[in-house]
Amino acid sequence: MSQSFDPRTTGARHQVDGVTLHAVEAGPDNGPLVILLHGFPEFWWGWRHQIGPLAEAGFRVLVPDQRGYNLSDKPESRRAYDLDRLAKDVVGLADALGREKFSVVGHDWGGLVAWWTASRYPDRVEKLVVLNAPHPAVAGSYMRSHPSQMLRSLYVGFFQIPFLPEAMLSANGHRSLKDALRRTSRPGTFSDEDLAQYEKAWSQPGAVTTMLNWYRALPFKPDIKDPIVQAPTLVVWGTRDRFLERGLAEASLALCRSGDVRWIETATHWVQHEEPEAVNAAMVGFLKA
Repeated sequence: MSQSFDPRTTGARHQVDGVTLHAVEAGPDNGPLVILLHGFPEFWWGWRHQIGPLAEAGFRVLVPDQRGYNLSDKPESRRAYDLDRLAKDVVGLADALGREKFSVVGHDWGGLVAWWTASRYPDRVEKLVVLNAPHPAVAGSYMRSHPSQMLRSLYVGFFQIPFLPEAMLSANGHRSLKDALRRTSRPGTFSDEDLAQYEKAWSQPGAVTTMLNWYRALPFKPDIKDPIVQAPTLVVWGTRDRFLERGLAEASLALCRSGDVRWIETATHWVQHEEPEAVNAAMVGFLKA
């Protein structure tokens, strides 16, 4: 996989809404800005296959460790991780680069933030790409009407318990997190080197708790009067996802003024890792159109 950046770069640090966010940057300074948002339990490394190709296509690529993750600040309060705060971080990163308009790409939790950013800031987001993540405005109602999805999401309830999830996820060198990545992905998706990078991020002081606080902030989900997404939207969905049903993608697209979906039947939840060429081609084609 061609990469035009050093995958072990320390990146830059940006002051955003009272926190400092670490981010990796690549591509021409004057290229259209694309912000890539990782999910749980990843960090910027989750986009390692996308950064180079997007930069080579002429985009200015900004890939933050979102708040609570890896080298970014880790506020202790659960309320520091509600969707409005997380979306404000995204807009703040664009402001830090002096950009009024930008496109946003998100996977998993990063996808929820990307959806929310596009709904909350329609005047700022030019295009939206979401990989295997539902719009927060449809997730709850879909789950209530689809018990099968509720069963897939039982772990979210477990994460609400104090202390116990931290102990379980941190035990034996974060073995349960490593096992979860490998168990829910295609064989060979996550190499030993990848897992070593993740373990280093998970071992940052307080990181496991602040990563879990994204889930623990769900009871504080802010209201939004109009969740309609104005920006042209592409949803990329690995249909072998063990966590999320494909109906969530369809329900989310119903909120889009202009939306399309690319089903990738060979991929799981970790679609950008497993099918990087297909994902990159879809993203570049859509963002350049």
